[in-house]
Amino acid sequence: MNNIVQLRAVRNARLHERAKGVTLCRSGFHKWKTVTDKRFDVRQGKLITVQRCTRCDEERTRLT
Repeated sequence: MNNIVQLRAVRNARLHERAKGVTLCRSGFHKWKTVTDKRFDVRQGKLITVQRCTRCDEERTRLT
């Protein structure tokens, strides 16, 4: 009787973890982190900041 596994709770926890980042990024709530290896744009001759989302790996650039 002690060997009962709550499948619903385990399944819901896995679905919640998997969908957490996808739904946040899809709604526009990215978690941006600055990438330090690329800092200078040759074409414009300006300093730029490259940021990458830690959840979905989308990149954006900002002029500094």
